[in-house]
Amino acid sequence: MRSKLTLVGAGPGDGELITLKGIRALRQADVVLYDDLANHSLLEFAPERALKMYVGKRAGKVSFSQDEINALIVRLAQEHGHLVRLKGGDSYVFGRGYEECAYVRQYGIAYEVVPGVSSSIAVPASQGIPVTSRGVSESFWVITGTTRTGELSDDLRLAVQSKATVVVLMGLNKVNEICTMYCKAGRGHVPMAVIQNGTRADEHCVVGQVWNMPQLIAEQGVGAPAVLVIGDVVALHPSYLAECLHNVSVAY
Repeated sequence: MRSKLTLVGAGPGDGELITLKGIRALRQADVVLYDDLANHSLLEFAPERALKMYVGKRAGKVSFSQDEINALIVRLAQEHGHLVRLKGGDSYVFGRGYEECAYVRQYGIAYEVVPGVSSSIAVPASQGIPVTSRGVSESFWVITGTTRTGELSDDLRLAVQSKATVVVLMGLNKVNEICTMYCKAGRGHVPMAVIQNGTRADEHCVVGQVWNMPQLIAEQGVGAPAVLVIGDVVALHPSYLAECLHNVSVAY
């Protein structure tokens, strides 16, 4: 029996947005450790005999710590053989996938990375929002809203000054701070979207402008997981103009 770790990106939420290579890895798994954001329907691709273990990894829910997950990967791979680590989105985009690979390497365990469809691109696209568009946005930033220290990333302070599209993952609990930062920089009227449960059947999108987004989120009861998209590309959303006219009329 040869121990092996395969890191599989499960995509942004829709169970069909996983790669064929990811499905093939699941079919060959002896163990599957899966995160909360990975669509649980994907477990059906794993053999019935395979051990399947939920490890959480969503804010506000019971979860294993990263150290505990690292230890589990090593122990279960050594005991069972091929372990598939199923992680939401792409495991190398704020998924701590590299840390898990580096950890198992210390124990001589082979590993492979199967990239996934990142929510930073797929979730805006699911709402008709391109992260880049000719004449509108030439580049985009992908920034975490949850740093190790709990503070906003310094990169966001730089991004606010840019005309690029800014996509914030895991940032809903920091939305007030983010919007305040934009407003202080004189950019309160930049278009903004917050997309909850992107690509899933219960996807919900709120569009507006930075200045009134915290109020819109509160009124519509938007919760995590959510992707924040800030920039002129949000104005390409089919309902953006109508929503803005409605929000302005309500404000006045």
